[in-house]
Amino acid sequence: MSTSEKTHIFITGVTGYIGGSVLSALLSHPRAKSFQITVLTRSPEKVVPLNSLGVVAIVGSNQDLDKLTEYARNSDVVFACADSDDLQAAKAILLGLKKRYDETGKVPILIHTSGTGVLADNAAGDYATNKVYSDLDIPLIETLPKTQPHREVDIEVVAADEKGYVRTYIVLPSTIYGIANTSLVKLGIQNPYSIQIPSLVKASIDRKQGGVVGKGLNLWPNVHISDIATLYITIFDAAIRGPGEAGHGREGFYFGENGEHRVGRISEVLAELLFEAKMGKSPEPTVFTEDELQKYFGGPGLGSNSRARADRSKSIGWKPVHTVDSLWASLKPEIEAIAEIQNH
Repeated sequence: MSTSEKTHIFITGVTGYIGGSVLSALLSHPRAKSFQITVLTRSPEKVVPLNSLGVVAIVGSNQDLDKLTEYARNSDVVFACADSDDLQAAKAILLGLKKRYDETGKVPILIHTSGTGVLADNAAGDYATNKVYSDLDIPLIETLPKTQPHREVDIEVVAADEKGYVRTYIVLPSTIYGIANTSLVKLGIQNPYSIQIPSLVKASIDRKQGGVVGKGLNLWPNVHISDIATLYITIFDAAIRGPGEAGHGREGFYFGENGEHRVGRISEVLAELLFEAKMGKSPEPTVFTEDELQKYFGGPGLGSNSRARADRSKSIGWKPVHTVDSLWASLKPEIEAIAEIQNH
């Protein structure tokens, strides 16, 4: 195959939990030999190990707007897996994709990372909501105000698709769990840990007691890290096949969830496990104070409800294999790994 026929792919956030898992999935894709992959990394020392995987690694970050524009301009497909709330970075990538369209007449593809945090309310752990969002119910999603997490960037991404110079697909992962186990983790390139559950574990270890936000009654969806990587690939495959294969733009929202949990149940299980491991004073979680919520999580966000159904994601052939049982099974290894890191 000549180089001109290669699919040029640009990925941001590859040293992160999601981005690294997406890159790993692309490297083991059946058509991987036809991909020319360029990635951005903040760490100069990661360039050589990334190059060893057959990708072109560039030193830079979301702050390097000119680089984002330049590499997007040279790409058929961009995966934005870095900060989902960085409006300037999103605009820089879209500018590059518009230049590509203007120069080639071909419509490039953007697969952007958001999150079901966009659905979050202010329950503070005190109740479960009955409001459930489906990724097929666009009018309901469009009722979300711009002030919601991630929403402002999502609106910008959708607007770009409507202008016709790019096809956009937005992935909205929920609570991602599981320790990533990819080729990039083995090479020391990728962070193998999620954010939400590990932050709860770290806070609980630090206060020597499992903690809960409010009454712990709020509900969140969940998804295993390997399943979320598969969702990106399912969307990518559909997008490459053509514009009619999967909703894009206004209809390009894809929730990443395969189950739902009561957030307080995680706190309860963590409290029991920490108590057994002699890292907690009691097997029952105690309520985080306002000061602790600020100190450990930057606010009461863990007490919110976010209820989502991945109907669109599943309608295009995504088949997640891990259910909520896998979430409960993942908690003990998470505690052990974090405790070991904190002891070193």
